[in-house]
Amino acid sequence: MDPLSLTSVQGTTGTGYVSAAGGVQSTDGSGFAASLTGAVDGLQGLQNTSSELAIQAVTGDLEDIHNATLASSRASVTLELVAAVRNKGVDAFNEIMRMQA
Repeated sequence: MDPLSLTSVQGTTGTGYVSAAGGVQSTDGSGFAASLTGAVDGLQGLQNTSSELAIQAVTGDLEDIHNATLASSRASVTLELVAAVRNKGVDAFNEIMRMQA
């Protein structure tokens, strides 16, 4: 499974709603939090892989530079995506805080 895919959380309890696909989705935010946690964990894994392949490239132990280039690009794009989602979350929070009671 792709670490950045946003999937529904199965087996959640509490209030929920039925999605168009027919599954019950949680409305307490746990699914979104789990998705973000998975994305950050996936980003960490991609960055570790990229760093290991970069070290192998520098030491001359790397057999295929193509893999190192792909790992570096994936880590970079994923970091940009996670940063963009974080920025949108902060913007949404700030907008909510500006609302009048």
